[in-house]
Amino acid sequence: MPVFDASSMIYAWDNYPIRQFPGLWEWMSTEIKAKRLAMPSVAFEEVENKTPECAVWLKDNGIEQVEINNAVLNEAMRIKKLVGIVDDKYHSKGVGENDLLIIAVARIHRAELISDEERQAIHPKEPTKRKIPAVCSLKDVAVPCINFLDFIKRSDAIFR
Repeated sequence: MPVFDASSMIYAWDNYPIRQFPGLWEWMSTEIKAKRLAMPSVAFEEVENKTPECAVWLKDNGIEQVEINNAVLNEAMRIKKLVGIVDDKYHSKGVGENDLLIIAVARIHRAELISDEERQAIHPKEPTKRKIPAVCSLKDVAVPCINFLDFIKRSDAIFR
């Protein structure tokens, strides 16, 4: 089951309005109701803060919010160390605390992560400057990470 990062859900909401792409959102609703899509609770909260109407739609369609438990917290701490973040000194150009939790949810649940954070073709030498896709690609993290458009293309769904 893929899990959505807030960036992808907000990207989809902003770029594929329900009024113009009803078939896409009907399909998304079906995927959510069939428990084939979920969101870490911290990602849902980000969506709720930035795009409240999208959060209402997600709630109305029964999005599963994956809670942050001890296993996720421990995994996030492990990834934080791998990236070289000391204490709470996150780099403004890299992953933040919620990002680590989102990656950890995907890893613990062996899920693919859908994120529209910037792909860094060349990973920064300073690991703390890595964004979600670059952190996911670390050998000791190994979380599959695709963007929303690739997720849609791979589905082979036809939206009418």
